[in-house]
Amino acid sequence: MKNIFNSAFCIILFCSIAWAQKPCPGIPTIKYAGKIYHTVQIGSQCWLKENLNVGVMIDSAKTQTNNGSIEKYCYRNDPANCTKYGGLYQWNEALQYASGTSKIKGICPAGWHLPDTSDFNKLTLTVNKNGKSLKAVGQGSGNGAGTNNSGFSALLSGSRGLNGAFFGLNSYTYIWASSVANSTESYDLYLNRSESYIYQSGSQVDYGLSVRCIKN
Repeated sequence: MKNIFNSAFCIILFCSIAWAQKPCPGIPTIKYAGKIYHTVQIGSQCWLKENLNVGVMIDSAKTQTNNGSIEKYCYRNDPANCTKYGGLYQWNEALQYASGTSKIKGICPAGWHLPDTSDFNKLTLTVNKNGKSLKAVGQGSGNGAGTNNSGFSALLSGSRGLNGAFFGLNSYTYIWASSVANSTESYDLYLNRSESYIYQSGSQVDYGLSVRCIKN
C-alpha cells in the first residue's frame, strides 16, 4: 500500500511540476515598449509573468491625465521600483480612457487586454483558490508564503494612495480589473502577505495599482 501511495504521489507531483510555469505556446516572450515580458500558460489562459512597466514616471503627488502619453508612478518615486515591481497606474490611465469595461486593451500590448472579473474568476478557480500559488517564491510569509506553482509570479508591489503616499510594499498587491464596482470604484485582484486567500475587492479609481495583461 505504501509503494502504491508513493507512486501516485510522484505522478501527481510530476504533473504539477510539468504544468507549472510553462510559457504560452508559440509566444514565450513578447517585446513591448522596449522591454521583454515573459508569458505563462495557466489553464486555458495566457498571462504575462511580469507587471507592466510602461510609460513616463510622474511624481506621485500628480494625477495621471489623458494627455496622449502613458504615465506611471514608481513606488517611493524611485525608478528602480518600477523596474522590479512594475509601474502603478490609476484605473482610467490603465484603460487609456476607453469606454466599456471588458476586454479593453488599455496600456497592454496589441493582442492583449486588461483582465476583467471573469478573467480573474477563471484564474482563481484554475489555481484552486490558492493565492500562494500566484505569488512568486520569496513573496509573503507563514501561511501566505508564495510557492509560485502556477508561474504567475505575483510580487507584493504595494499601491499609491489618494494623497500621493505609497503603502504596502512587500505586504500586498492589488492588480486592476477593467470591471466597474460602482460609481467611484473598480474591481481588482488582491493578494496579502500573510494569507493564502485570493480576494476581488473594489478600489477607488484614483489609487495607483499594478497592471497585468492577459492574451486575447
